[in-house]
Amino acid sequence: MHTCPVFDWEAAWHAALYGPSGFFARGEKPSAHFRTSPLVGPELAVALVELLSRVDAALGFPPVVDFVDVGAGGGELAFAVRSLATGSLAARLRVTAVELGPPVELPGVRWTSAVPECVGLLVGHEWLDSIPCPVVTGPSSDPWITRWWPSLADGAQAEVGAPRDAAWAAAVASVRGAALAVDYGHLVSSRRFTLTGYRAGRQVPVVFDGSCDITAHVALDACAAAAGGDRVLVSQRDALAALGLTGTVSGSGWEWLESAARAGRIAELRDPAGLGSFGWLLHGNGIPVSSLLPPLPPWCPDPASFPEL
Repeated sequence: MHTCPVFDWEAAWHAALYGPSGFFARGEKPSAHFRTSPLVGPELAVALVELLSRVDAALGFPPVVDFVDVGAGGGELAFAVRSLATGSLAARLRVTAVELGPPVELPGVRWTSAVPECVGLLVGHEWLDSIPCPVVTGPSSDPWITRWWPSLADGAQAEVGAPRDAAWAAAVASVRGAALAVDYGHLVSSRRFTLTGYRAGRQVPVVFDGSCDITAHVALDACAAAAGGDRVLVSQRDALAALGLTGTVSGSGWEWLESAARAGRIAELRDPAGLGSFGWLLHGNGIPVSSLLPPLPPWCPDPASFPEL
């Protein structure tokens, strides 16, 4: 009796992105295919420099302080943080971009393919959504599904987030200071199959031939539990305001125009129907999260933000 082989979603997804002819392995950068917060303007980097400054102070101003950008893409965020740091922080700052694809030569940014041990702030900005996962069809006895997707209906598909949980737990363990994951995602109360593709700025059906980026929403609550420790999960909208980005307009003439342009960019980053709905999962490792952010409302993602194909 012959049986059809079971399709290995995780292996196919990994090969499509990182194999010899994979989307990222051949040098494609996210900036060419979809708009992300670092591409809006310098404001996200401004907020992360402020967060890094708070981490630095909580650590007691070590001789070297790290900013590690995991899943760095074209290095836009890493380079912006390097450029915006000033004073003592700039003098002690070491910026590392972690990326499996070909590096981009940027002043003051070193590149590596593995998450290093570091002292400072590690950021995974839209990194976890690009980590391939197994896909199962309900009903499923997979232990991750049992714990984190208990409402999976018969015949429905689900991404098993265990590889992302493991990757994030390892990243948090690698840093003394703080680790921040910024991503679109969902909670156990609102799970939904979200595997999709992007190519040249458009959402496209998933194909595993290396021609498109393949991504899925992140179960950030599961990642939080896997890494453990002192942590908060809040919205990008609230986190940016807590770090000083509120988008007020002031001045006159050119100063007013520049202020208005900046306010427009901040409004895009904090839009509750867009980038502002991203989750910020912040862990403290050796320092309290309360020294980095004030108490904020818990993250409540909008299911309407899920992709439709």
